[in-house]
Amino acid sequence: MKPSSFEYVRPESLAETLDLLHQDPEESKVLAGGQSLVPMMNFRLARPSRLIDINRVPGLAGTRVEGDRLVIGTRTRHLAVQNMSGADPLARLLRSAAAHVGHLPIRTRGTFGGSLAHSDAASEWCLIARLLDATMVVESRARGRREIPAADFFLSIFTTAMEPDELLVEVSLPRLGDEHRTGFAEFARRAGDFAIVAVTTDLAVEKGVVTHARVCIGGVADTPFRSGAAEATLVGQRLDDDIATSPLARAAAEAAASEVDPPSDAHGDAPYRRDLVRAMLTSSLAQGVAR
Repeated sequence: MKPSSFEYVRPESLAETLDLLHQDPEESKVLAGGQSLVPMMNFRLARPSRLIDINRVPGLAGTRVEGDRLVIGTRTRHLAVQNMSGADPLARLLRSAAAHVGHLPIRTRGTFGGSLAHSDAASEWCLIARLLDATMVVESRARGRREIPAADFFLSIFTTAMEPDELLVEVSLPRLGDEHRTGFAEFARRAGDFAIVAVTTDLAVEKGVVTHARVCIGGVADTPFRSGAAEATLVGQRLDDDIATSPLARAAAEAAASEVDPPSDAHGDAPYRRDLVRAMLTSSLAQGVAR
């Protein structure tokens, strides 16, 4: 339960951080919150020769609004997102998702960008990013700054489109108008455990009719899964106030459950996960309508 030996460096600027990554990209790891990296190092599942602590680098934490986008810095703590102000649909969705992230000590130290870079397919932030077609902004000394759409960012479990010398510096999300109805629901064995299945939804509703729908599911594939079948089922339909028991919710839930091909493991077999998809999708839709 001890990591192998490594060099520890604490850069004071983004430029210094990128220089360090450029020197030895394959053997370096970035430390921000460390809630995933440090346990992996203790079990020697990760053995970096150099650990680059970015906690003193300015400009990597916090949120700001740029036009119709919300930009979240990579080192923003989960708890800061959970404590965001605002009554708009995006702020409500982010707060709802943040409440499911681990336990309070993890939310206090863990970071928004670290979770995305870790690329766990059941991660709350990975689901939100894929749901809202977020833009990942990464930077390196060799290639400079580039943007990666969320659809292209998550390649597989623990694997992203970032190059070894690149740092995720911020994430851009679209702001959502008042016509949007968002929800987030997940099932875990115990509070704070990783989700077995999680579902997040975003519906644009005008005069009671769904004009645009987005549904993203975690825990059923190696990356966050956008359910095109559920989205197509919802678009053009009228929402009931009691959507949890409505034929529309049942149809969307069945469409999603039929579309996914979940794994079977110690936490549950494929049919069990499909049942959870049905239940979590219904719950997420109900949250959105209730708001």
